[in-house]
Amino acid sequence: MKQAFRLTPVIAALGVAAGLAFSAGAQAQTIKIGVVGPTTGAVTQYGDMVREGVDTAVERINAAGGINGKKLETVVIDDGCEPKQGPVAANRVVNSKIGFVVGHVCSGATIAAADIYNNEGVVMVTPSATSPALTDGKNYEFIFRTIGRDDQQGPAAAKFILEKLKPKKAAVLHDKQSYGQGIATAVKNDLEKGGVPVAIFEGINAGDSDYSAVITKLKSQGVDFVYYGGYHPEMGLLLRQAAEQGVKAKWMGPEGTGNPDINAIAGDAVEGMLLTLPADFTQNAANAEIVKAFAAKKRNASGAFQMTAYTATQVIADGIKGAGSEDPTKVAKYLHANSFDTPIGKVSWNKQGDLTNFQFDVFVWHKDGSKSVYK
Repeated sequence: MKQAFRLTPVIAALGVAAGLAFSAGAQAQTIKIGVVGPTTGAVTQYGDMVREGVDTAVERINAAGGINGKKLETVVIDDGCEPKQGPVAANRVVNSKIGFVVGHVCSGATIAAADIYNNEGVVMVTPSATSPALTDGKNYEFIFRTIGRDDQQGPAAAKFILEKLKPKKAAVLHDKQSYGQGIATAVKNDLEKGGVPVAIFEGINAGDSDYSAVITKLKSQGVDFVYYGGYHPEMGLLLRQAAEQGVKAKWMGPEGTGNPDINAIAGDAVEGMLLTLPADFTQNAANAEIVKAFAAKKRNASGAFQMTAYTATQVIADGIKGAGSEDPTKVAKYLHANSFDTPIGKVSWNKQGDLTNFQFDVFVWHKDGSKSVYK
């Protein structure tokens, strides 16, 4: 017969103390938001833009008392803008018990990570991934955007090209990746529908240093307009090498080319490059205090993704407040069911998490790194 085990007063007290300690540890004192995007690799500046927006929003929300007395806390996770690293970063979020994410930044990495977030019940709001493939046909509950899609941006670019530039013969290039090829295809299709011949539709290899072969094709075909779907490192090289070979065509790209680092790559050849970007929301008088908050920390509120990232953070916070819960399932339902006043305007989503409307404008890029709205 085994001797019965009896709790002594000391052991009982220790047990109670341990239980209280566990309970206190389990009740988090902050609400964590994962900020996932490139902190390494060729396009880290896009990650910087997103982090500037998130940090500014978090600072303002915390200064106003946080959410139900809790402060927001950011956890930065790198995915290198690489599709193969998307799931790795997403699993880090899940394993860290983080219920909310602003990111990912690049479409390929975002697409690769989205299933994990949706299956694990993590609310993900991307401020920059524009590929339709992220949401089309997926029936996601937890995936949202605070930026428009390529099939909104592409037609906006094509409409501008057809109405303002009226090229006689065009070329459309892309980087063979989800984002770049997707938007390039949308532009090509709309140009052809509008009666502009697309003489060349071709992919280049991202990361190459010599694009002379495709530039020779542009020259031999006599194209007067080139659209490139992809990011700034390749666009910069294309611009510089085209100028060196005497190609006189007008160039245009999507928001992925709108990076100040392109100036160091392209040199003076970048002057006059056209690109679609989210509207400059800093010009809205209602955003004056937010713009001041960016400036106080020497951040640029007028970049491609700062305001969309600020908005992504704000809607997560508003969703938690509105749902009266930190449960991501309840927050996701609240986001789907409501609209929100944000720095990018009134925000609401359709069933698959895409914005019901979003404004892209056409800008002119200058060799000093500035940009101006096309007029």
